[in-house]
Amino acid sequence: MPKPAKWGRTETIIWPPRSPIYTYGAILLACIAAGLFVYLRFSFALTPLQQFYLPYYLRTQIAGAMRKTDKYQLLVVADARGQIHLAGDNEIQTGRTFVPGGKPLALELTPAARAADAEILYRAAPTAHGNRALHEYLKHDIYAGREPFTIFRWQMLFGLIALAVQLPFSIPKDIRRRKEMKYGRRLRGPLLLSPKEFNRTLQGDGIGIKVDGLQEMLRIPARAESQHIQIIGDSGAGKTTIIFQVLRQIQSRGDAVIIYDPACEFIQRFYDPKRGDVILNPLDARCPYWGPSEELRRKSEAKSIAESLFQPTQDRKGEFFIETPQKIFAHLLTYGPSPQNLVQWMSNDEEIDRRVMGTEMAYMIAKGAQEQRNGVLASLGLVADSLRMLPTRAEAKTVWTATEWAEERKGWIFITSQPAQRAALRPLHSLWIDLLVMRLLNQPKPEQKRVWFVLDELASLQRLPQLHTAITENRKSRNPLVLGFQGKAQLEFIYGHLAEVMLSQPATNIWLKTKEPKAGQWVSEFIGKVEIERMRETHFDGSRSGRNFALDRQEEPLVMESEISGLEDLHAFLKHANFVTRFSFPYLDVPSTKTQFEPRELPGEKLDFDPKTLRKLDVPEQAAGPTSGSETAATPPSQPVQLAEAARSTQADSDAVKTSVTTY
Repeated sequence: MPKPAKWGRTETIIWPPRSPIYTYGAILLACIAAGLFVYLRFSFALTPLQQFYLPYYLRTQIAGAMRKTDKYQLLVVADARGQIHLAGDNEIQTGRTFVPGGKPLALELTPAARAADAEILYRAAPTAHGNRALHEYLKHDIYAGREPFTIFRWQMLFGLIALAVQLPFSIPKDIRRRKEMKYGRRLRGPLLLSPKEFNRTLQGDGIGIKVDGLQEMLRIPARAESQHIQIIGDSGAGKTTIIFQVLRQIQSRGDAVIIYDPACEFIQRFYDPKRGDVILNPLDARCPYWGPSEELRRKSEAKSIAESLFQPTQDRKGEFFIETPQKIFAHLLTYGPSPQNLVQWMSNDEEIDRRVMGTEMAYMIAKGAQEQRNGVLASLGLVADSLRMLPTRAEAKTVWTATEWAEERKGWIFITSQPAQRAALRPLHSLWIDLLVMRLLNQPKPEQKRVWFVLDELASLQRLPQLHTAITENRKSRNPLVLGFQGKAQLEFIYGHLAEVMLSQPATNIWLKTKEPKAGQWVSEFIGKVEIERMRETHFDGSRSGRNFALDRQEEPLVMESEISGLEDLHAFLKHANFVTRFSFPYLDVPSTKTQFEPRELPGEKLDFDPKTLRKLDVPEQAAGPTSGSETAATPPSQPVQLAEAARSTQADSDAVKTSVTTY
């Protein structure tokens, strides 16, 4: 015998009907409940005589509207004198009375009736009675003036209540089932939920987003915060608005935050000097003194600092002119120079020759290979412009290092810039973020605060060597990352094949509108595909049913790429684990209470001509900055001779350089 038809992965015997079976089931259960309530009322609340006459009472009410008379067998009592009268309520009780040639009665005379000479209880012969008259008699003499509906009105109401309770569950199920029958049903793959269903499913207790149409916030689990959050969308789509909401919640928790703020949007709203906040922008008057040498705790760490400043290009042929400057710069840091010392050294090839003398790096910049030497020295000079902008100890009001801040974690850090100055500050920005990531990778101590990295417009930074480590390993240190950028292509250009790994690591992903070519396709593939099962029905002649059914299974994207590129502003998709929700959110701004930028006058920055007329101006000669002798550089104790040389005056130091070069 062939097996019956099967509906999907849940095996069934018959083909699923198209009728609203859940609603029908709710009606059936409500009728059963109402019948149960009526039965209990009939059995325990009505007298035996009322139970006997109830069918007649209903019949006279219904038949009275159609005909005047009908035949009924009323219940009568005969006494010892042969007198007959209709049975009264006080004469009848539950029992058993045999009737000759008929069905026994489930009633009997009460002891009080027998004491009053009542002897026989029986049903009278069928006699014609007026329906209305008999109905009025039963109403007033048996049921105390109550109509049939009035007797069971509460029981019927309870049945309606039972139906009303079930309908909110049964109707949505029928609607979903109808849609599944029409459009197909999901077998495997990600699940698209409404924001309310998303909250109910995940029971999130962590960072949330205020969304439209939902009283509570759309939240992710707190345990998922340290697994990072990724926000992707075009400019103006709403990334900054979501980050505003995240920062307000972090602020209420008292956690520390490191914010990359390329547009100075966050510093205006969240900067608080009383909290101990720090602004890392050498062009801002509030920037503290900082130097790369102060960050060193071991010589081996100098290479990590150099890698952050000197970035490799896409052309692997130029790696020599990146790796060699990295080695030389790292070697220079071991002397303990200030930023101003580094600028002076990298501007003087003879000084570099003296510092690398006796090392393998001396052969890399040998004077015999002039083109190679010029390329390396030119690469070294690329970061000098950024270091030249750093304030000196005398100019800055405070001193700051990433190493000490990572221990104390006091206040927020704002890494800011103006659009026109972003290119010049990019190496420093990348270096600061890399240093902070490196120092915060360790397991936090119990008394230390949690640190959030909020990196908006991530693609405006140069390659961060430590970012890949932070995304893949930072969850162990419980320091979440909130990454915001416009598209996948931006990161692929900067990080190459590592971008694929980095983009796949965050546990929570938010996608807003993005019109980048192929970005919508990538997002659609990232969200995932679902296996859909559809029922196809065809009609034909010559069979008993006249219908033919077939199952069709196929994979489809849960969200099409056109849905991503066609999103409106302030609309987004969120995916966590295998759950996806689509939502819209209001624009919630935070009032600006602080100055976004306080310019600092830099030496040598003033123009010596009028930009409108190009006429020369009489500008006093400005100092070009300290030389190697004006700010002494510290040297490791293992090099006492070099320490003595670094402590000489400018002229003496210059003579020593010439002597060293001649000897070399």
